[in-house]
Amino acid sequence: MSNTAKDSSALDKRETIVIVDDEEMVITSLSSFLSLETEYNVKAFTSVQQALEFIGANDVDLVMSDYLMPEMDGITFLAKVRDLKPQVPRIILTGYADKENAIKAINEVGLFQYLEKPWDNDDILIVLRNGLERNKLMKKLQEKIDEINRAYAELQVLQREIVKAFV
Repeated sequence: MSNTAKDSSALDKRETIVIVDDEEMVITSLSSFLSLETEYNVKAFTSVQQALEFIGANDVDLVMSDYLMPEMDGITFLAKVRDLKPQVPRIILTGYADKENAIKAINEVGLFQYLEKPWDNDDILIVLRNGLERNKLMKKLQEKIDEINRAYAELQVLQREIVKAFV
């Protein structure tokens, strides 16, 4: 395998984080920070519709959204993300934090985390790392559940064959 193919393969295995915010400055700041400090594949959108199209068509490991956006509020957006990819951790980032919205977001969307602007870069890194680890563990759990279900189905077939042979 050539180095270019290895590099391409390594890039493909990077965890993908989608960031959605209507403020270009927030997108630029977070994308630049994460590109410099992490190996994450960061996809940033100022349009929720474009973000939803991307999420629906690609493997995504974590989604972080602004709360107040002109097209759609962050809770509604993250509910749509949950419908598309229920296992993906969802984070809301807001400059208008209040207890009522936090509770609503957690209850309605099953948020992984509720963060306030201005954010602390170290806190964002910890939250993202924890969210991605949760996602990885949930994928492993699903793989094990699928293995168990396949083994169970094979055992049922075997049981039917044994019953046919001896009954």
